[in-house]
Amino acid sequence: MKFTGTDTYISTEDLSMAVNASVALERPLLIKGEPGTGKTMLAEEVAQALKMPLIEWHIKSTTKAKQGLYEYDAVTRLRDSQLGDERVKDISNYIEKGKLWEAFSAEEKVVLLVDEIDKADIEFPNDLLQELDRMEFFVYETKETIKAINRPIVIITSNNEKELPDAFLRRCFFHYINFPDRETMQQIVSVHHPKIKKKLVKDALDIFFDVRKVPGLKKKPSTSELIDWLKLLMADDIPDEILKDRDPTKAIPPLYGALIKNEQDVQLLERLAFMARREAANNPQ
Repeated sequence: MKFTGTDTYISTEDLSMAVNASVALERPLLIKGEPGTGKTMLAEEVAQALKMPLIEWHIKSTTKAKQGLYEYDAVTRLRDSQLGDERVKDISNYIEKGKLWEAFSAEEKVVLLVDEIDKADIEFPNDLLQELDRMEFFVYETKETIKAINRPIVIITSNNEKELPDAFLRRCFFHYINFPDRETMQQIVSVHHPKIKKKLVKDALDIFFDVRKVPGLKKKPSTSELIDWLKLLMADDIPDEILKDRDPTKAIPPLYGALIKNEQDVQLLERLAFMARREAANNPQ
């Protein structure tokens, strides 16, 4: 079965080809792109489209690679031994399976999401090289080797917060999700808001892409923020003319809090509006 997107996720031809290529090559798919472009959601939609369970491993700055394999709770075992607990005779009672172990031991093929791998320290990707390559690892405490029953489809996301090691990159199939063009964005909007007025979408997209073009923005509004903004515009029943005839000398767009996420960008847009007002005053028509 090939991935081509779902009813709730618009996949470009390039993205679909990348997913299917990584499956065919049996290599992890490394996905990069702006925040809010649907990287994490891709794994959810691939699992849904291919009718496979999804196992999610969300990486934090404190996450260690071995946590994805297993963790041995020596402290609890020591405490139980002091209390005379019979469980201490079986060391496996104190081993907690990680997400890779779950994926390797699953009876059916699964999709494994390793989300935001660049949040961890620089050695994290290298520490997983052998396990992702060979699809097996050794448990020293129980002297057993865990091998994947079915090779999972591995999707790894990165926000480019730090460079990933070359050795890791060589083992991945890479795809960068470009920010959607206007036509693709209209398709995405229609999926999330099928009953929205076409005129509202057109005028809102004009403003949205204009804001994204503003030089110096610390954080450009993303796809997810556009969807939230449109939802608010519909809920508040904003009159069409407010968007269509928006005066550039006025302040930033209505309900801008859904689009702009920090005070520096708000101040930047307000300065631009002030400059437009001053220019209009100096050059009356």
